[in-house]
Amino acid sequence: MSAPVPKLVSMTLPYTAVLYDLDGTIADSAPAITASLAHTIEALGLPVPPASELIAWVGPPLPQSFEVRLGLSGGRLDEAMRLYRAHYLETGALESPIYPGVPDLMAAVHAAGIPTSTATSKPETPATRILVANGLDRYLDLITGASDDEVRNTKADVVAEALRRLEARGADLTRPVLIGDRHHDVEGAAVHGVPTIIAGWGYGDESEYAGAVEVAADVDELAALLGVTLLRGAA
Repeated sequence: MSAPVPKLVSMTLPYTAVLYDLDGTIADSAPAITASLAHTIEALGLPVPPASELIAWVGPPLPQSFEVRLGLSGGRLDEAMRLYRAHYLETGALESPIYPGVPDLMAAVHAAGIPTSTATSKPETPATRILVANGLDRYLDLITGASDDEVRNTKADVVAEALRRLEARGADLTRPVLIGDRHHDVEGAAVHGVPTIIAGWGYGDESEYAGAVEVAADVDELAALLGVTLLRGAA
């Protein structure tokens, strides 16, 4: 008697599209960002906050931080952004080490056939430089971020643009998820009904995790939550 033919089991992945934050999720970009912030604030003739305060600027849109934290507006805000962009692009855009294991995670998501895009408040030009320099663009279908003029800069607007671009490519958006590390990731994604998984290795603290569906302590936990197999060193 012939052996029974095994039944094929179709695994349904928990999410149909993955959006990645960049700063504090893929890349440890705080040192480069805070150095450019200190340079900018000093050039404006203002007292430079301590590093412990500048770290809170990393992640949210910088124009908003300059407005809220320094009270800048109009031409003064434009000057601050011009100074910051010039310094960051010249000295810091590529000096953002990638968190250990994240390339393997991104490779596993890509290998599983899940559509992906970044959804970062960082403008697309420096975001693209970081991703391409580290060979991570090959694991992304799209690189979506703030517009270079930062007219599109809120997380909600960036998530909307990432979803729009993925939909235009025919991606299944029935169950998208955002991977981020700060409260503005959670809140911005929620505007569009997108759940957020917190990257616990990022810059946010526990007070910023409210509203997230999960918190992943490391990339192994994140891979399990996404339903993908993580192969160390595969990236």
